[in-house]
Amino acid sequence: MPRLTAKFWVDAYLRRLSMANIPAFVVHKGDISSGAVLIKSNHLDGRAIVYHRVLNAAFEREWGVLQDGVEADIDNAIEKQRSFDPDLWVLEVEDRAGRTLLDEDGLSG
Repeated sequence: MPRLTAKFWVDAYLRRLSMANIPAFVVHKGDISSGAVLIKSNHLDGRAIVYHRVLNAAFEREWGVLQDGVEADIDNAIEKQRSFDPDLWVLEVEDRAGRTLLDEDGLSG
């Protein structure tokens, strides 16, 4: 099965968040066709979580927590990732309840 381009996935994800009235934006635009994607979930209270794609025990792609904590520490972790991966996309989702929709069909795997 062909894989979606990074830009196509990002555009679809941002649209789905918009339909759920969850503010989100692109912090850093990566490679259009094959850049990896980090999702920063900003809880708007000084805390945040950053998610990245991982392989589970069944070798299926899923979203895992890269780091959870104080927003400034999360931003530093993201900058560290960007320093060795210039193709990386970084998206920020702003929701006090921490909703990202990453567990929904079409986004989870």
